[in-house]
Amino acid sequence: MIKQICSNCHIVVLVFLMGAFCMLTAGCGSDAMKTVGQIDNLGPPGQVGSIAHEIQGVDGWINSKPFTLESLRGKVVLMDFWTYTCVNCIRTLPYLKQWHDKYADEGLVIVGVHSPEFQFEHVRANVEAAVEEFGIEWVVIQDNNLETWRAFANRFWPAKYLIDKNGVIRYTHFGEGSYDETEMEIRQWLWDAGSDLEGIEANEKPNPVRNKQAESRDSATMQTRELFAGLRFNLNVQTPYIIQSEMYGSSSAIPIFFQDPGNHLNHFLYLHGMWLSENDNIKHARATKDLEDYLALKFFGTSANAVLAFDEIPYKVYVTIDNGSIPLVDRGVDIEEDEDSRTYITVDANRMYNIIDSPEYSGHEMRLSSNSSEFSIFSFTFGSYGKGP
Repeated sequence: MIKQICSNCHIVVLVFLMGAFCMLTAGCGSDAMKTVGQIDNLGPPGQVGSIAHEIQGVDGWINSKPFTLESLRGKVVLMDFWTYTCVNCIRTLPYLKQWHDKYADEGLVIVGVHSPEFQFEHVRANVEAAVEEFGIEWVVIQDNNLETWRAFANRFWPAKYLIDKNGVIRYTHFGEGSYDETEMEIRQWLWDAGSDLEGIEANEKPNPVRNKQAESRDSATMQTRELFAGLRFNLNVQTPYIIQSEMYGSSSAIPIFFQDPGNHLNHFLYLHGMWLSENDNIKHARATKDLEDYLALKFFGTSANAVLAFDEIPYKVYVTIDNGSIPLVDRGVDIEEDEDSRTYITVDANRMYNIIDSPEYSGHEMRLSSNSSEFSIFSFTFGSYGKGP
């Protein structure tokens, strides 16, 4: 799946449906195979055959001292635009790790351009924690103001730009997948730079395959789109993620009582109780005793994840599936169980939490509730690979 910076949901769904076409055509033009001597037109930024624009406006460097792309002439550079709560980005990390381990000593430099989607992703400590958690050893730069993002005319998370020894963009790929193709491009341009890859085998692991049911044209049963809770994703868009009228009836600074309509459709979020609408998220607007306030949704997929945050005090979010605890076989890595067999998440960091990791593609009703007034929901993402987030 390709994730666009545009929050308009119908565009995200369109990109999801057309992702295979974008992936197949990216970098497949004749320029991708030209030698340096054949490059006559530098072209627009971010395009295959163009000179890569310089890294700009960096707010922080992780795993490296500052450098420029020009200083890397003679090496092959893979620019990877990502953000640490993006599930599509997270799914690409095992492949980036393989490429770094195999090719770093052969002249490949991976630059992770961390371009945040939510405000808490600007915080260096949060990015550093994610880098450590994911085991990222390559360079990561904080592109908090999206200056490098704009320099490459980028529009997607994740996005990869492969730059040759002379600073020319030779290949691009947007979204997940095509890992074998990307590695072949890396190898080609390493050979071109003079690296000897004899004895270093390309990865023969097949690309992950999505469940065919996820690609249904029936919106009622196709994989649920990414769902955003914040005001900036729901106001003045063609198809908002929260369609309850209470969301739009008053100032964002005033807590609102939501009434769950009870009839839930795929692709939408439903609130019940007291909630405060904020720019990036929805926040529980009161402390409760009996989990009387909740967020509900109907989803389809094999996995479900939520981006959650807290201010100061960790809290529990209780999660039910079809009005009961999550079955053991379907539990994501962040799910715990209390003495009453209730399933919950402990929110102690601003990050993505894996709730469902099921071997079967199916549809379910999910409900999240917490007694804490710090309960903050940013987004939900879903997958259909049968394993992992």
